[in-house]
Amino acid sequence: MLPTVERRPAATASRPDFSVILPLAAEELLPEALISLLPPDMEVILARGGSRADSLNAGAAVATGAHLWFVHADTRLTPGAIAALRAAAAQAPEALLFFDVGFDGPAIMALNGAGVRLRSHLLRLPFGDQALCLGAAVFHRLGGYPIVVRGEDHLLVWRAHRAGVPVRPVGARVTTSSRRYARRGWALTTATHLVLTVRQALPEFIAYLRGR
Repeated sequence: MLPTVERRPAATASRPDFSVILPLAAEELLPEALISLLPPDMEVILARGGSRADSLNAGAAVATGAHLWFVHADTRLTPGAIAALRAAAAQAPEALLFFDVGFDGPAIMALNGAGVRLRSHLLRLPFGDQALCLGAAVFHRLGGYPIVVRGEDHLLVWRAHRAGVPVRPVGARVTTSSRRYARRGWALTTATHLVLTVRQALPEFIAYLRGR
């Protein structure tokens, strides 16, 4: 099924600085609480149905903003997140930007937040739940999100590395749901993510080294 896209224009006569792209599952409710926090000068794109990669690319295809900000529907913005993003995009307009992320739920999820911070800051490998943002021209130059079953965000970051695009933190935090961990169990979900990440990263890392 191809994604359907709804575009909510920004309240500005000029090109908006940001298009916020929200991928949604076919029957997923609109994240009204999140949308209400977005300022009127940001365009909002709702892309529903299809695979996650298809939805993200479909949203990007109709976006008019100078920067594309990909935000999951279960993301919650912390105070100052938008101001920090504006400042980071102005300072490094050619970079792929990412937020730190915290998880709701039990205290053990703090370990996952610490692991995410280590991976994204030390290895410069943020994932999609870190609300990735990059210039529209850069995104299209990279070819968009790869069409894969899972890990399209991970592979986009590797495309950025191979193309010499800087990968930088915004310097602010968002929070996200831990429901996947609650559904399958913390240990199993964490181990599965780790195995899939390593399996996907190894050939990408080898290709990156060969291209240097």
